[in-house]
Amino acid sequence: MISSPDTDMGAGEIRVGTSGWHYRSGVGTWNGPFYPAKRPRGFDELGFYAERFNTVEVNATFYRQPEAEMSRKWLDRTPESFLFSIKLFQKFTHPDMYLRRPGATDWDVTGGDIDVVRAGLDPIASAGRLGALLIQFPSSFHATPEARAYVSWLLRAFGDYPRAVEFRHKTWNDATTDALALVESEGAALVRIDEPFVHLGRVERQLEAPTRVPLAYFRLHGRNTAQWWEHEQAEDRYNYLYTAEELEPFSEEAKAEAALEKRVLVYFNNHFSAKAVANADILKNQLGELAPTWHLRP
Repeated sequence: MISSPDTDMGAGEIRVGTSGWHYRSGVGTWNGPFYPAKRPRGFDELGFYAERFNTVEVNATFYRQPEAEMSRKWLDRTPESFLFSIKLFQKFTHPDMYLRRPGATDWDVTGGDIDVVRAGLDPIASAGRLGALLIQFPSSFHATPEARAYVSWLLRAFGDYPRAVEFRHKTWNDATTDALALVESEGAALVRIDEPFVHLGRVERQLEAPTRVPLAYFRLHGRNTAQWWEHEQAEDRYNYLYTAEELEPFSEEAKAEAALEKRVLVYFNNHFSAKAVANADILKNQLGELAPTWHLRP
């Protein structure tokens, strides 16, 4: 039985983690900065991660539908209190990307597609270990009447899960759009994002005050303006380390939301060379959590 999004939400707690845990290759690998540079036989990245954090945002499910067997393995490798937030498969949010897949001819979402997602998430949701279903739309997704209707339909289709929606096009910030009211009317949270153009004021922040739903969801992508759109490798855009001063407003917002008896989830996506890990540690310290016994290597 899947819990209602209005129950078992961990009222008043703040959880901090990273967007993903598997960054094994590339210049920005986590091997060395976070994981052992030389791994012992049978080394388990997720298990190692879960000893240091109590939640993670799974981005791999954006590229591949979640499968029940994999979900059960994730549960087995982590403590019973550990939460997973799952990013929705790209077919639901990024039709242009999905159409590039071999054999893809139609991006229209069907009831069968919904069932596949549910089957994959059911082990996590039934165990009460689903932080949220992350529904992240691209910057090409404009706030048209058709788009608003689709968002409402999609949120209802997954209405028995905690849900968080991320919009990136500026039209969703227009007063006439009122994305917050749209999302909240379906009992979902509007993601608070930080990335270069939000920080520089070219895109307005979508939220400034606490909201009414029992979930607050933050995603911090870094502020690497120089490489955000122009970069040699995709990982380069996430090469940014927040200062403690830059993180203080987020810790204050998180505490304000938690004071309203909400579950607060904060994920760092500035994953280059495990900088997300370092910043998650700093934010946890600002929230009053004890510093871990490990440290990042220089």
